[in-house]
Amino acid sequence: MAAWSDRSAPAWSTGDRAKAAAKLMVGWVAFLWILEAVDAATGHSLDTFGIEPRRPGELLDVVPASFIHFGFGHVASNSVPLLVFGFLAALGGLRRFAVVAALIVVVDGLGIWLVAPDHSNTAGASGLVFGLFGYLLVRGFVDRRLLDIGAGLVIGATWGSSILLGISPANTSVSWQGHLFGLAAGVAAAFVFRRPARGRSAVPPARPLIP
Repeated sequence: MAAWSDRSAPAWSTGDRAKAAAKLMVGWVAFLWILEAVDAATGHSLDTFGIEPRRPGELLDVVPASFIHFGFGHVASNSVPLLVFGFLAALGGLRRFAVVAALIVVVDGLGIWLVAPDHSNTAGASGLVFGLFGYLLVRGFVDRRLLDIGAGLVIGATWGSSILLGISPANTSVSWQGHLFGLAAGVAAAFVFRRPARGRSAVPPARPLIP
Protein backbone atom coordinates (compact mmCIF):
# COMPACT_ATOMS: atom_id res chain seq x y z
CA MET A 1 0.00 0.00 0.00
CA ALA A 2 1.46 3.31 -1.05
CA ALA A 3 2.06 6.02 1.53
CA TRP A 4 0.46 9.45 1.19
CA SER A 5 2.72 12.47 1.01
CA ASP A 6 1.27 16.01 1.08
CA ARG A 7 4.22 17.94 -0.34
CA SER A 8 2.53 21.28 0.23
CA ALA A 9 2.22 20.82 4.01
CA PRO A 10 5.89 21.34 5.07
CA ALA A 11 5.97 24.76 3.38
CA TRP A 12 3.41 26.03 5.91
CA SER A 13 4.27 26.98 9.46
CA THR A 14 2.32 25.41 12.31
CA GLY A 15 0.47 28.67 12.83
CA ASP A 16 -0.48 28.89 9.16
CA ARG A 17 -1.81 25.34 9.17
CA ALA A 18 -3.81 26.01 12.33
CA LYS A 19 -5.38 29.14 10.86
CA ALA A 20 -6.25 27.39 7.62
CA ALA A 21 -7.72 24.40 9.47
CA ALA A 22 -9.79 26.66 11.72
CA LYS A 23 -11.13 28.69 8.81
CA LEU A 24 -12.02 25.56 6.90
CA MET A 25 -13.98 23.96 9.71
CA VAL A 26 -15.73 27.14 10.87
CA GLY A 27 -16.81 27.68 7.28
CA TRP A 28 -17.89 24.05 6.95
CA VAL A 29 -20.06 24.13 10.07
CA ALA A 30 -21.48 27.54 9.16
CA PHE A 31 -22.48 26.10 5.78
CA LEU A 32 -24.36 23.28 7.53
CA TRP A 33 -26.30 25.82 9.60
CA ILE A 34 -27.10 27.88 6.50
CA LEU A 35 -28.41 24.79 4.74
CA GLU A 36 -30.59 23.91 7.72
CA ALA A 37 -31.96 27.47 7.81
CA VAL A 38 -32.83 27.15 4.11
CA ASP A 39 -34.38 23.75 4.79
CA ALA A 40 -36.56 25.14 7.59
CA ALA A 41 -37.60 28.16 5.52
CA THR A 42 -38.66 25.97 2.58
CA GLY A 43 -40.73 23.44 4.49
CA HIS A 44 -37.87 20.94 4.82
CA SER A 45 -37.49 20.63 1.07
CA LEU A 46 -33.82 19.65 1.43
CA ASP A 47 -34.70 16.52 3.38
CA THR A 48 -35.18 14.78 0.02
CA PHE A 49 -31.37 14.74 -0.27
CA GLY A 50 -31.23 12.14 2.48
CA ILE A 51 -30.46 8.55 1.50
CA GLU A 52 -33.33 6.11 1.00
CA PRO A 53 -31.75 2.67 0.82
CA ARG A 54 -31.44 0.44 -2.22
CA ARG A 55 -33.11 2.82 -4.65
CA PRO A 56 -30.77 3.40 -7.62
CA GLY A 57 -31.64 7.09 -7.94
CA GLU A 58 -30.66 7.65 -4.30
CA LEU A 59 -27.01 6.99 -5.11
CA LEU A 60 -26.88 10.62 -6.25
CA ASP A 61 -27.57 11.63 -2.63
CA VAL A 62 -24.62 9.72 -1.12
CA VAL A 63 -22.54 12.91 -0.83
CA PRO A 64 -25.25 15.60 -0.33
CA ALA A 65 -26.78 13.62 2.55
CA SER A 66 -23.77 14.36 4.75
CA PHE A 67 -24.58 18.08 4.60
CA ILE A 68 -28.33 17.86 5.32
CA HIS A 69 -29.89 17.64 8.78
CA PHE A 70 -33.33 17.05 10.23
CA GLY A 71 -33.72 20.14 12.38
CA PHE A 72 -31.48 22.59 14.21
CA GLY A 73 -31.04 20.21 17.13
CA HIS A 74 -29.61 17.64 14.75
CA VAL A 75 -27.06 19.99 13.23
CA ALA A 76 -26.19 21.37 16.67
CA SER A 77 -25.34 17.89 17.97
CA ASN A 78 -22.84 17.42 15.15
CA SER A 79 -21.31 20.89 15.15
CA VAL A 80 -18.90 20.71 18.10
CA PRO A 81 -17.38 17.29 17.37
CA LEU A 82 -17.11 18.15 13.67
CA LEU A 83 -15.30 21.37 14.53
CA VAL A 84 -12.89 19.63 16.90
CA PHE A 85 -12.21 16.49 14.88
CA GLY A 86 -12.09 18.33 11.58
CA PHE A 87 -9.66 20.93 12.93
CA LEU A 88 -7.31 18.30 14.33
CA ALA A 89 -7.44 16.24 11.14
CA ALA A 90 -6.90 19.28 8.91
CA LEU A 91 -3.77 20.26 10.86
CA GLY A 92 -2.05 17.43 9.00
CA GLY A 93 -2.61 19.21 5.67
CA LEU A 94 -5.68 20.41 3.82
CA ARG A 95 -5.15 18.17 0.81
CA ARG A 96 -4.83 15.12 3.02
CA PHE A 97 -7.90 16.15 4.97
CA ALA A 98 -9.89 16.61 1.76
CA VAL A 99 -9.22 13.09 0.50
CA VAL A 100 -9.79 11.57 3.95
CA ALA A 101 -13.14 13.36 4.32
CA ALA A 102 -14.16 12.41 0.78
CA LEU A 103 -13.40 8.73 1.41
CA ILE A 104 -15.37 8.75 4.65
CA VAL A 105 -18.40 10.50 3.14
CA VAL A 106 -18.57 8.20 0.10
CA VAL A 107 -18.01 4.93 1.98
CA ASP A 108 -20.44 5.94 4.70
CA GLY A 109 -23.11 6.95 2.20
CA LEU A 110 -22.76 3.74 0.21
CA GLY A 111 -22.94 1.70 3.40
CA ILE A 112 -26.16 3.44 4.41
CA TRP A 113 -27.59 2.87 0.94
CA LEU A 114 -26.82 -0.84 1.21
CA VAL A 115 -27.91 -1.74 4.75
CA ALA A 116 -30.19 0.97 6.21
CA PRO A 117 -33.72 -0.18 7.07
CA ASP A 118 -36.38 -0.04 4.39
CA HIS A 119 -38.46 3.14 4.19
CA SER A 120 -35.83 5.12 6.10
CA ASN A 121 -34.27 8.45 5.15
CA THR A 122 -30.75 9.03 6.50
CA ALA A 123 -28.85 12.32 6.49
CA GLY A 124 -26.43 14.27 8.64
CA ALA A 125 -22.75 14.85 9.26
CA SER A 126 -22.51 12.26 12.02
CA GLY A 127 -21.05 9.67 9.63
CA LEU A 128 -18.20 12.07 8.91
CA VAL A 129 -17.86 12.83 12.63
CA PHE A 130 -17.51 9.14 13.46
CA GLY A 131 -15.12 8.71 10.55
CA LEU A 132 -12.85 11.52 11.67
CA PHE A 133 -12.91 10.09 15.20
CA GLY A 134 -11.71 6.73 13.89
CA TYR A 135 -9.11 8.41 11.70
CA LEU A 136 -7.68 10.48 14.55
CA LEU A 137 -7.78 7.53 16.94
CA VAL A 138 -5.43 5.39 14.86
CA ARG A 139 -3.57 7.93 12.69
CA GLY A 140 -0.73 8.42 15.17
CA PHE A 141 -0.08 4.68 15.50
CA VAL A 142 -0.13 4.21 11.72
CA ASP A 143 2.16 7.21 11.06
CA ARG A 144 4.27 6.49 14.19
CA ARG A 145 4.00 10.07 15.45
CA LEU A 146 3.94 10.53 19.21
CA LEU A 147 2.00 13.81 19.16
CA ASP A 148 -0.77 12.29 17.05
CA ILE A 149 -0.84 9.20 19.26
CA GLY A 150 -1.36 11.44 22.29
CA ALA A 151 -4.12 13.39 20.55
CA GLY A 152 -5.84 10.15 19.57
CA LEU A 153 -5.74 8.84 23.13
CA VAL A 154 -7.23 12.07 24.49
CA ILE A 155 -9.98 12.00 21.87
CA GLY A 156 -10.70 8.36 22.63
CA ALA A 157 -10.93 9.01 26.36
CA THR A 158 -13.17 12.06 25.87
CA TRP A 159 -15.60 10.84 23.20
CA GLY A 160 -15.14 7.06 23.27
CA SER A 161 -18.24 6.26 25.33
CA SER A 162 -20.56 8.31 23.15
CA ILE A 163 -19.03 6.76 20.02
CA LEU A 164 -19.68 3.26 21.36
CA LEU A 165 -23.28 4.21 22.12
CA GLY A 166 -23.66 5.63 18.62
CA ILE A 167 -22.67 2.37 16.90
CA SER A 168 -24.80 0.13 19.11
CA PRO A 169 -27.73 -1.56 17.29
CA ALA A 170 -29.70 -1.11 20.49
CA ASN A 171 -29.69 2.65 19.92
CA THR A 172 -32.64 2.93 17.55
CA SER A 173 -32.85 6.73 17.80
CA VAL A 174 -29.91 7.20 15.38
CA SER A 175 -28.55 5.60 12.23
CA TRP A 176 -26.08 3.29 13.92
CA GLN A 177 -25.34 1.81 10.50
CA GLY A 178 -24.16 5.19 9.23
CA HIS A 179 -22.07 5.70 12.33
CA LEU A 180 -20.48 2.28 12.01
CA PHE A 181 -19.62 2.67 8.33
CA GLY A 182 -18.22 6.13 8.98
CA LEU A 183 -16.05 4.86 11.81
CA ALA A 184 -14.73 1.98 9.70
CA ALA A 185 -14.02 4.31 6.77
CA GLY A 186 -12.06 6.67 9.02
CA VAL A 187 -9.88 3.87 10.35
CA ALA A 188 -9.28 2.64 6.80
CA ALA A 189 -8.39 6.17 5.68
CA ALA A 190 -5.58 6.32 8.26
CA PHE A 191 -3.96 3.33 6.53
CA VAL A 192 -4.76 4.31 2.95
CA PHE A 193 -3.37 7.83 3.38
CA ARG A 194 -0.62 7.13 5.89
CA ARG A 195 2.50 9.27 5.79
CA PRO A 196 5.86 7.82 4.72
CA ALA A 197 8.10 6.88 7.64
CA ARG A 198 10.67 9.52 8.52
CA GLY A 199 14.32 8.72 8.00
CA ARG A 200 13.65 5.63 5.97
CA SER A 201 15.63 5.68 2.74
CA ALA A 202 14.68 3.75 -0.32
CA VAL A 203 16.51 0.50 -0.96
CA PRO A 204 18.91 1.02 -3.89
CA PRO A 205 18.56 -1.36 -6.81
CA ALA A 206 20.95 -4.28 -6.84
CA ARG A 207 23.98 -3.90 -9.12
CA PRO A 208 24.45 -6.65 -11.66
CA LEU A 209 27.51 -8.78 -11.02
CA ILE A 210 29.91 -9.25 -13.91
CA PRO A 211 31.71 -12.61 -13.79
